[in-house]
Amino acid sequence: MAVEITEVEMKDKEWEEKCLAKTIERFPERKERFITISNTEIKRLYTPKDIADMDYFRDIGYPGEYPYTRGVQPTMYRGKIFTMRMFAGFGTAEDTNERYKYLLEHGETGLSVAFHLPTLMGHDSDNPLSKGEVGKCGVAVESLEDMRILFDGIPLDQVTTSMTINAPASVLLAMYVANAENRGIPATKIGGTIQNDIFKEYIAQKTFIFPPRPSVRLITDIFDYCSCQGKVPRWNTISISGYHIREAGATAVQELAFTLADGMAYVVAGIEAGLDPDKFAPRLSFFFNSHNDFFEEIAKFRAARRIWARFMKDEIGCKDSRSWMLRFHTQTAGCSLTAQQPLINIVRTTTQGLAAVLGGTQSLHTNSFDEALALPSETAVRVALRTQQIIAYESGVTNTIDPLAGSYFVEEFTNRMEREANKYFDIIKDMGDGNILEGVIAGIENAFFQRELADAAYTYQKQLESHEQIMVGVNEFTTEDDTPVEILQITEEAERRQIARTQRLRAERDEKLWRESLDRLRNAAEGSENLMPYILEAVKAYATLGEIMDTFREVWGEFREPLVF
Repeated sequence: MAVEITEVEMKDKEWEEKCLAKTIERFPERKERFITISNTEIKRLYTPKDIADMDYFRDIGYPGEYPYTRGVQPTMYRGKIFTMRMFAGFGTAEDTNERYKYLLEHGETGLSVAFHLPTLMGHDSDNPLSKGEVGKCGVAVESLEDMRILFDGIPLDQVTTSMTINAPASVLLAMYVANAENRGIPATKIGGTIQNDIFKEYIAQKTFIFPPRPSVRLITDIFDYCSCQGKVPRWNTISISGYHIREAGATAVQELAFTLADGMAYVVAGIEAGLDPDKFAPRLSFFFNSHNDFFEEIAKFRAARRIWARFMKDEIGCKDSRSWMLRFHTQTAGCSLTAQQPLINIVRTTTQGLAAVLGGTQSLHTNSFDEALALPSETAVRVALRTQQIIAYESGVTNTIDPLAGSYFVEEFTNRMEREANKYFDIIKDMGDGNILEGVIAGIENAFFQRELADAAYTYQKQLESHEQIMVGVNEFTTEDDTPVEILQITEEAERRQIARTQRLRAERDEKLWRESLDRLRNAAEGSENLMPYILEAVKAYATLGEIMDTFREVWGEFREPLVF
C-alpha cells in the first residue's frame, strides 16, 4: 500500500507529541543517544520518509541483477548454501593436513590455509628471523614438498582452497598449481583463492615485503596469467580484504570504503598493465569482517555490492555482468573475542555469522571460542563449524533471499553506508590527482590510512573505558572465576621437524636446475615479462619460498613504513 510522505510526517509529529513525549517524561533516561560499535548514531524510529528518495529498480532491484543489492545469484542459498570455509593451520604440513581431514569429515565444504608468520613474511623456517615462530600461528609451508604433504589425500579438483597469503602469494599459488599437476590434475581444473591483497597489508596487517609498485606488478601478473591467459581460469586471483582493516581498528564505513578503494585501485592497475577488465574482473573476490552490530554489518554488505556494481559498470565500463558482481567471503570478528569468559564468544560468533548470511556472503568462517587464548582446539573448531550448520539448516534464514530488504532501517542504513564511503573515495582520488590507484599508493606512503585507523581505534577504546560501549565480560557483567578451557599447544618439536625437512630438501635437490631457475627469475624481475612462469619453474626446481623472495628482495628492495604521527 502506497503511503504519502506528507501523511507520514504528520503522523510522526503526532506520535512524538502524544505518545513518545509522555514516555520520555516518565523515563528521562530513554532520551539517551544510541550508537553502533562504529560510533554511528541510530535514530529511535525509521519510517517511509527515511527512504523517500529511493527507487526500487535503481537502488534495490532483484537478486542476480544489477545493482546486486539483494545478492549476486538469482537463487542465493535456495540454490547453494554458502561455502563453510574454516580458516586453519598450525605446526607442520602433516599437523594441518590432519585438521583439514577432520573438518571435511565434519561437514566443511571448502579449505582455508592459515600460514605461519615466517611464510607470510617470505622467510624459511631455518632463517634466524623465524626462530620461535615456526608453526605457532599457522602452518609452515616453504617448498613444493610441504605443499604436497599439506594436501595429501585431499581431492584438489573437488574441494576449493583459499590461501591467506599476500606478499609471497605468487609463490604459494605456483606451489599449489605444481602440486596439482604432479598429481595429474591440470591447472584448469583446480579452484580456490589467494588473498594477494598487498594494499591492506600496508594499511593494516603489516606483512608486506616489497615497495608498492613492484608488489602491484606481481598482482597484475597473476591476473594476466590465471584469467587473461586462461592458465588457471577457476582461480580467484585476489581476495580484496577489509577483514584486517577492521581488525586494526577501522569503523564499518572505513572497512567498506578502504576495501573497495583498494579493489578499484587493482582494477585500474590491471587496465594500466594493458589487461582487459572483463577478462580479469570476474575472478576478483572480496573478504569482509562481520562484527558485533548486527544491522550495521548487513547494511555494509548490501552497500558493498551496490557500490562495486556501479563502479565497474558505470565508471570502468565493463560489459560482462560477471565483472559487476561483488562476491565475498566473511569471517567473524576476531577482535571481538574475549579471553574473559571465553564460552560466551560462541554467542558473539553466532550473531556475527547470522549477519553475514543475511548480508549475502558466498562463504563463511566462524571463529572458535578459544581464539583469544590460542589456536583453536578440535572441540572449539567443531562448535564453530556446527554454528554455521545450524544457521544454514535450522534457522530458516536461508529460505528466502535478502529477507530484510524493504526495512526502512536497513535500506536507510545501506544508503548511509554508501554515502559515507563515497566521501572517502573522493578524498583518496584527490590524493592521486583523480586516479584512485595513485591515491591509494599516496595514502599508504603518507600514512593517511594508518592515521584513520589509529584515530578510530582510540575513539573506540575511550568509549569502552567510559562504558559508552559495553563489552560483556570485560567492562560489564564480569566474573572472577572463568571456566578453564582446553587450549592447543604448539611444541618446539614442530620447528625442529620443519627445519630438518627444509635442510634435507636443499641437500637432495638438483643444484644446477635450482640455481638456473633463480637466475632466470632474477633477470625477469629486472625486466618487464610476466613473472608467473619463472616462479613456477623455480618452485618445480624446489627453490624454497625464502630463496625466491630473497631473489626479489635483491632486485626491488624492501618497503619501510612511514611514521604514523
